[in-house]
Amino acid sequence: MILAARLAWAQTISLWRAGALRVLIFALILAVAAITAVSFFTQRIESALNQQGSLLIGGDLAILADHPIPDAFADRAKPQAILTTRTYEFASMVIHGESSQLVEIKAVEPNFPLRGNLTIGQHANDIGQSVQTAPQLGEVWVEPRLATLLNIKVGDQLQVGELSVAVSAILLREPSRGGNMFSFAPRLMMNAADLPATQLIQYGSRVKYQLLLASSPAQINRYSEQVKPILGRGERMDDVRNARPEIKTALDKAQQFLGLSAMVSVVLAMVAMLLSSLPYIKQSLNTFALMRCFGTQQNTVLQILTIQTLIIALSSALVGALLGFFAQLGLSQLAGSLFVETLPSVSLTPVLIGFLASIGMMIAVVLPHAWQMRNLSAMNILRRDTLVQPLTAQAKFLPAAFVMVAMIFWQARDVNIAVSTIVAMLALSLIILGFVYGLTYVAQKFLMITPKSSTWASINLGIQGLKRRLGLSTVQMIGFCMGLMVIMLLTLIRGDLIRNWQASLPEGAPNRFVINIQPDQIDQVNQFFIQQNIQDAAIFPMVRARLVSKNKQLISSVKWEDERAKRLAEREFNLSWAAQMQSDNKLLAGRWWQENEYGKPLISLEEGLAKSLNIHVGDQLLFDVAGSPLTLTVTSLRKVEWDTMRANFFAVTPPGVLDTFAASHISSFHLPIGAEESLNLLVKQHPNLTVIDIAALMQQVRGIMQKMSQAIEYVFVFSLIVGVAVLYAALVATREERVTEATLLRVFGASRKQVSIAYIAEFACIGIISALVASIAANGLAYYISVNVLNIPFQFNLSLVVFSTLVAAILIPLAAWLGLRSFLNIAPRQLLNSM
Repeated sequence: MILAARLAWAQTISLWRAGALRVLIFALILAVAAITAVSFFTQRIESALNQQGSLLIGGDLAILADHPIPDAFADRAKPQAILTTRTYEFASMVIHGESSQLVEIKAVEPNFPLRGNLTIGQHANDIGQSVQTAPQLGEVWVEPRLATLLNIKVGDQLQVGELSVAVSAILLREPSRGGNMFSFAPRLMMNAADLPATQLIQYGSRVKYQLLLASSPAQINRYSEQVKPILGRGERMDDVRNARPEIKTALDKAQQFLGLSAMVSVVLAMVAMLLSSLPYIKQSLNTFALMRCFGTQQNTVLQILTIQTLIIALSSALVGALLGFFAQLGLSQLAGSLFVETLPSVSLTPVLIGFLASIGMMIAVVLPHAWQMRNLSAMNILRRDTLVQPLTAQAKFLPAAFVMVAMIFWQARDVNIAVSTIVAMLALSLIILGFVYGLTYVAQKFLMITPKSSTWASINLGIQGLKRRLGLSTVQMIGFCMGLMVIMLLTLIRGDLIRNWQASLPEGAPNRFVINIQPDQIDQVNQFFIQQNIQDAAIFPMVRARLVSKNKQLISSVKWEDERAKRLAEREFNLSWAAQMQSDNKLLAGRWWQENEYGKPLISLEEGLAKSLNIHVGDQLLFDVAGSPLTLTVTSLRKVEWDTMRANFFAVTPPGVLDTFAASHISSFHLPIGAEESLNLLVKQHPNLTVIDIAALMQQVRGIMQKMSQAIEYVFVFSLIVGVAVLYAALVATREERVTEATLLRVFGASRKQVSIAYIAEFACIGIISALVASIAANGLAYYISVNVLNIPFQFNLSLVVFSTLVAAILIPLAAWLGLRSFLNIAPRQLLNSM
């Protein structure tokens, strides 16, 4: 074993000095660096994005209930070093002098919030200061809207139930306020210890009880799994994903793209590995065959190969992991300024993954050749047929293909993305073969009718070289095509994703909701919109109703396994009516009603609601509307873009269906800066109106989306670098064979110019074919991923296709010629002596 280790080390050094190993080790280091850097960075970015989202619920996890939360939940968290705090939210009236106002009271414990900060000030226009504590005993903080409605100043007294409290600050910003977007009244925050003295919570009071928890992601996940089975009636768990649908959408899309970027880096690195392994395998097999010729035992040869494989894999993994770590440090420094807190620390998991991937990729490359060496003999040396394989050409790549497929599924973290990528790769190979045969056939026919000249003959020689070296040319084109395809794919999806985010929350997106508008107040509200030059502000009717049965089966009798379905079945719905479907709705099934169907008992449902409650087009739904039964037939299912911040509804009927029922109205609009006083005046004139200010919430959501966009751009640039490296590996891997061919052509009388023209023509065809196939595959794959996985619109980019084709047709042959130019300047005899 010691002798085998020494021989393995000596042969590794010899191969390195000969140059056969340099490209392979470079590709392997690049592969590990790509895997570890992207894993490090995406892991930290995802964790940071989730922390940013945690600010919006005040913690990492929330347990909510309609009754006091049992102490068992908090007791279970204490031994695990999980921070906890409780909050209580309910609506009540407060009194200031002769005025009263409905408010939403939030009683919090002193350590609230666990994530983020509150901003308080002395008046509504104050810059404010950040705090991470609750009001003192006997004090409250009020929102600017409440201060305006009741004409409150800091130091004034308020009557909250049976307790008189002092207003000690104006609550300017509360990140966790967004936990329930439709908070119907202005906020009043108080200390939870004062709550019993108010005597507001009595038997039958409607209170939202919350237990907020915060710790490391691993601890929170472990706690969540422990607690989920013991949740009782009226109890549920929320994190940023299910508590906030607009943040959930953004986080999910970001994580899918980051996973896609990591998967792309792995695929590109594997392609570079396979291409760069060709020179290494050729020299290694000759060396091992020669050792067998001198009497070395088969087991010794296999031991040497195994140790050599481990030396290459472990040393490359070590260097690659270090490079990956430093690469992600640089990226983290660039991205650090985008986050209110520093990025979380790294873990050793990406390093372990990098080492395992390095060993797995080396074994996948070496295993088929180790299998064939069982039959190597001295005759292989004498006949110069060391590379004659007992395995088929396709079988050689099976281990590598298996490793690549496994890593695609692991990195993608989405079956649809992984399967679509694998299918695209297979289709890409078949398309390339078809292009090669078609191009060589057309070129041969075309050159038959062209004038006879040495230049056209050289071009023909280069083009026919594609067919002459079909296997080699195909592998090379797949390498080029993979690099170009993923670069174009990431460019297309990145652009669509960022544009979609920016479009979903433009600067003019609604930042106020007004609810409880009565029919006789609609004209005054519309007049306010006109005075403030507010565009696209529609007023929608709402009728409260409860779903009773589906197809004559009582909803209450159904055993709901999904918690969301159970909550939807138990809650009241806001029914609305509309003649036309809103622009941010998309019809998925069924049809929208015509004008002659106004007044007919029809209904259109949001797809998520229909899926949760297992409702389909044609089902009969019975609603209870203020004690009156109403049967409606489902005619369509809609997809609703909830993240546009516009008023939308789960259930919509045609006009005329709900006319006999009492209705209130709702509107969403963008309030310009400086128009707050006019809105407050409108509310004073109509005290029943409730204005929901989501400007701060929208600013938070917009900020998180911007940070996600920046993170995606950084990961995209890193994957782009790996893609360029694959193009380099594809050129270098086949250089030796092309130098040999060029030497033979020079020996048989070809001039340097003729050889150069032949190779430029061949690589120009390789570049054009690779770019065209990559364009087709990238656009097809981008369309599928955008529409079916990320759920964003797809836009075909013709300019990118033309630009990529031109660049590939110029740069690839130029790079190949530069790589072979030094050999073309050497005399043929000298080249023959060096071979």
